[in-house]
Amino acid sequence: MSGAESEPMQAARALGPELRARAEEIEAARRLPRDLSDRFAAAGFYRLFVPETYGGLERAPREAMEIFEVLARADGASAWCAFIGATSASVLASMPAATAREVFHEPTTLVCGAVAPRGRALAAEGGVRVTGQWAWGSGIANADWVLAGCAPDEATGDARGASRPRLVLVPAAQVEILDTWHVSGLAGTGSTDFALHDVFVPDPYVVDLGAPPVVERPLYAFPQLALLGLSLGAIALGLARAAIDELIALAGGKTPQGSTRPLAARAHTQSEVALAEAGVRAARAFYFEAIDAAWTEARTHGVIPVAHRRDLRLATTHAARASAAAVDRMYDVAGGSSVYLRSPLQRHFRDVHVLTQHMMVAPPTLELTGRLLLGLETDLSTL
Repeated sequence: MSGAESEPMQAARALGPELRARAEEIEAARRLPRDLSDRFAAAGFYRLFVPETYGGLERAPREAMEIFEVLARADGASAWCAFIGATSASVLASMPAATAREVFHEPTTLVCGAVAPRGRALAAEGGVRVTGQWAWGSGIANADWVLAGCAPDEATGDARGASRPRLVLVPAAQVEILDTWHVSGLAGTGSTDFALHDVFVPDPYVVDLGAPPVVERPLYAFPQLALLGLSLGAIALGLARAAIDELIALAGGKTPQGSTRPLAARAHTQSEVALAEAGVRAARAFYFEAIDAAWTEARTHGVIPVAHRRDLRLATTHAARASAAAVDRMYDVAGGSSVYLRSPLQRHFRDVHVLTQHMMVAPPTLELTGRLLLGLETDLSTL
């Protein structure tokens, strides 16, 4: 971003000290506390990708990713909840205007859910009837509306025959929230399973995943999956920066057992900090370079070519992997200090390694982008 910081960015920075102070509380609760979610909504985090015409902020991807990165420096789980609310609401750009206005009639509306097509949507008069159970329902305890992915119609018996997975949007009151989120990291995201049981969803609340947006603006040239994936890179970079900062703060005051020199005076510490810094800054540069290039294409031509979508995914995966490597270095250098629950390093370590398990930054994404670099025929449905 250039010039004065936006109000959402100012809010993200202002929230940092409180998020750090409440990180243990958030993790123990296994969800984002309601008061913080309400403040995230008031700050505009959940409106970042909502079309302006519906009362949203419709911000450029770079600005949003920088906000998520800043939040992640304070607490990874909180940043995750912010990005889920923002990216989930971007679906409103693909829905009929009347539907979008109803869903977002309050500027503090929170949309969450899971796009993986794990549900069945059977044809019914005026809509579909949906049954299924979904994992990774991040932020759902605070949601007003819930997104759920359903398998293509030919696999579910829907007579209308759409060939793509579809998303349905339902009021949160119709969703059963299941207590399954007992995990090693990012516990505060509340990414628990949820279920729908033969819920009727009217046609205006059903959209094909990847369908052309109704709102034709540059932001919506970015596929929803691309915005989701990009956010993982931002959070990983924020976690890495937090780990480096934590190690630097620790190193000046810690003298390792059996040594007369502080940790900062040891050559190994110096080289590891330098390598972590270089790795994170290089990955961050590639990441934002890819975002800026894709944004230029979206603003100029209204579409993002495959080569730029490839670079977005590659840069995001690299940012996540390089960030995890940097956190690992800082965790190792800190020695025994990093294993105590009072140390933020152990939480950054656990959080970043849960993040790297996400399918959008998992090793197969390198195969996908590698095939494209090699000019091989490639399935682009998840790009």
